[in-house]
Amino acid sequence: MKVIRVVAFAFCCLFVLPLSSIAATASPAFQLSDLHKIVRLSEPQISPDGKRIAVIVSTPDFKTDKHQQEIDLVDVAHGTRRALTWKREKLGSPRWSPDGGRLAFIAKDDKTKQGQLYVMPMDGGDAIRITEAKHGVDSFSWSPDGKQLAFVSTDEAANAKAIKAHDDAFQVTDNHFLTRAALAPSHLWVVPSAGGAAKRLTEGSFSLQTDQQDNAPEPAWSRDGQHIAFVRFPGPYWGPSFHSVIGVVDAAGGAPRTLVAAQTTMDPRYAPSGSALAFSRPRGGDQNNGNAVYVSVDGRNRDVTEALARNFNNYTWLPNGKALLLAGDDGTHAVLWRQSLSGQASKLELGDVEAGAEVSVAKTGALAFIGSTTSHPGELYVMNSTSAKPRRLTNLNAFVDKLALGRTESIDWQGPDGFHEDGVLTYPVGYQRGQKYPLVLVIHGGPEAGSTVQFAPLPQLLAAAGFVVFQPNYRGSTNLGDAYQHAIYRDTGEGPGKDVMAGLAAVQKLGIVDGSRIGVSGWSYGGYMTTWLSGHYPSTWKAAVAGAALTDWVMDYTISYYQSGDLYFFGGSPWTAKDHDIWREQSPIAYAHNVTAPTLIMGDVGDPNVPLVNSYEWYHALRDNGVLVEFYAYPVNTHFPRDIVRTTDVYRRWVGWMMQHLK
Repeated sequence: MKVIRVVAFAFCCLFVLPLSSIAATASPAFQLSDLHKIVRLSEPQISPDGKRIAVIVSTPDFKTDKHQQEIDLVDVAHGTRRALTWKREKLGSPRWSPDGGRLAFIAKDDKTKQGQLYVMPMDGGDAIRITEAKHGVDSFSWSPDGKQLAFVSTDEAANAKAIKAHDDAFQVTDNHFLTRAALAPSHLWVVPSAGGAAKRLTEGSFSLQTDQQDNAPEPAWSRDGQHIAFVRFPGPYWGPSFHSVIGVVDAAGGAPRTLVAAQTTMDPRYAPSGSALAFSRPRGGDQNNGNAVYVSVDGRNRDVTEALARNFNNYTWLPNGKALLLAGDDGTHAVLWRQSLSGQASKLELGDVEAGAEVSVAKTGALAFIGSTTSHPGELYVMNSTSAKPRRLTNLNAFVDKLALGRTESIDWQGPDGFHEDGVLTYPVGYQRGQKYPLVLVIHGGPEAGSTVQFAPLPQLLAAAGFVVFQPNYRGSTNLGDAYQHAIYRDTGEGPGKDVMAGLAAVQKLGIVDGSRIGVSGWSYGGYMTTWLSGHYPSTWKAAVAGAALTDWVMDYTISYYQSGDLYFFGGSPWTAKDHDIWREQSPIAYAHNVTAPTLIMGDVGDPNVPLVNSYEWYHALRDNGVLVEFYAYPVNTHFPRDIVRTTDVYRRWVGWMMQHLK
């Protein structure tokens, strides 16, 4: 849940547009085959002088079912682009040296088969591997003088020899039910940037990484290079990760100590000037609130984002150390704010650009990010300052501009319990005023997330097939402030369900929807909402797609990886008398006997987030009650298939199911 689960049937690989849509547009609509062309840009890093940007470019290859990756260097003045790497796999974390003369990054090493740390001179020459960590490098950062790199790597199992001899029983503690071996913790090391022996700085049962993060939080060097701050988790499992604190250790070695004792802290970053340390933390330590940004000076912590009282997806320091750049959702838009340490926040003027959370700032104050619009996927943007206009530097997805897309816009309504709510509406390709169309709800996961108007493939595929697409936000979403996000506490189904239904009513008032042809769908918490709504408003839906759906809170809490993460929704364990009933009352499985809509279920067999057992329960409950249901599982260990072939198949089945039952 927390960020997106047998009878054979087939649909043709490409969807056929309704004749009315074809007649109304001269351009081809967005189709499944176009998924294979979308280039993804990530981790933009602007050089200290603001003149160049390193960015990871991933191009899908449907034949090999892989993404071809490279790090590209983009000239800020002219937009010219050249590749820095060639045929490297598992690229990540490009980071400039403090003087801008070198670029470090993580890439798979052919010898160790792990992601290792490489350093590339920017005046010419090949990248040099400087680590040989047995279990690879998870994250790293440069020292202020550029002479060292601090990195995080996973330890060898303490009983490695016994495991090899099959003496491998492990104690169940905070792990999920798919765990096959006890995990070892991850710890901090330093290595010379020119190459040499690495030196361990931390050890113990605590960990700098957990099993459900793609990368460990980056270590943060103090400005004088004497100390390194890091996130200290209780252990390598995500379950108790909410008790994280910020530790610090001398770069020369010694015992680590606690720097910020407040729990749930993450992402420590020292200011570029002065002695301040910033970090993120759910506001007030309450997991039901959004992530705030705190600044610590002389041991005193202050929430500098308190006046905004909302969730932030990321932050970074601005060059003078007197302000921060914040990234987050504001209604149905992905925006950036400049937050002064001693004053109000101001929203940056981005025009029609939706800003990604990955933002990099140069010493000059220039900033780089990946942005998209309602009609164009992500591209690299630059701003000369926080007061400048964004300027697009790449056009790697130019082909989309030649396609006919469904018009996407915001819609808002007055919801229940005094909440003013919003969502995203996408019209069918070739929409004609006065005509009514079938509607598909696509509900976002999380629930700590939000639907925005940025380009999204699935809604466009549905729009190309002739559907109105409605993406509602609901209490628990992160786009409308802490009060709205917090309102999901002990109200995980009924309240959000009423929000969605109020949004649906607002869309229907527009007069564009055929009320006899409405489908509901979603993945992860969107799957939960799909199953909840299917059981509580059965007469509304003529079709449903439940992807990675949580259907049984008690079972999910017991076997999923986040475990105690579920506790903050309800305030107590389902195995205690005090909170026993609420967990069961808010589980969709309790209402499965009400469902009538033909339902497609999908999920990944090795999903540790929302285990597929949830979907098995839903499948058998619907089948045994005579509901038309089909269930497809993907043999991967993720929460949503990450490869292009399986992603295409998910979308093919999703849209195809709606076409079969709503058209």
